Order: sequence, then C-alpha cells, then structure tokens
Amino acid sequence: MRTLGEPKRCEILRLVWVEELPATEIADHFPSVTRSAISQHLAVLRSVGLVNERREGTRRLYTANHAELARLRSFLDSFWTSSLDRLRDLAEADQRNQERA
Repeated sequence: MRTLGEPKRCEILRLVWVEELPATEIADHFPSVTRSAISQHLAVLRSVGLVNERREGTRRLYTANHAELARLRSFLDSFWTSSLDRLRDLAEADQRNQERA
C-alpha cells in the first residue's frame, strides 16, 4: 500500500497500463524528476510485483502486472463490500425498530 502512496508511482502505472514502455520514455513524462529517481520508482514497483520488466538488448521495457493489480483490487474491494454489508445491516435493523415503534 505504501508503494502506491507515492503519486509518481501511480502515474507510472497509468503509463504502462495499456502498453509496454521503455524506462527512458517513462522518465520523459517526468521532466522535473531525474532518470535515476524514475529508475528507483520502477525498481520499487517491480519488487512488489506491480510492474513486469522485460529486457531487450540494453533497454528495459515495463508493463503493468494486471494479475497482481487485480489481486490488490480484490483485497481493497473486500473492505468496501464489508462496509456496505454493515451499512445494509444497520439500515435494516433501524427499519425494523421503526416498524415496531
């Protein structure tokens, strides 16, 4: 979760969501950030499995790991679903109490 708390990492994920991009092209989207810093962000994303890296000669190409991001989404959705279930239960209990009164 801490990994995605960094806005630049989220933006990198958006960039590589639909297409594989080389690190240099990713870095070009962040003119105020050094290429070294972007490489570090990519290394963090790769270390937690959110991006895949493929080497092609001297280039490193990155793409989003959709399977891992889907797993993360399911995990986060479980919080939302349980909250909605609790809200439904409270609303139904309140409705029953009002019908009794």
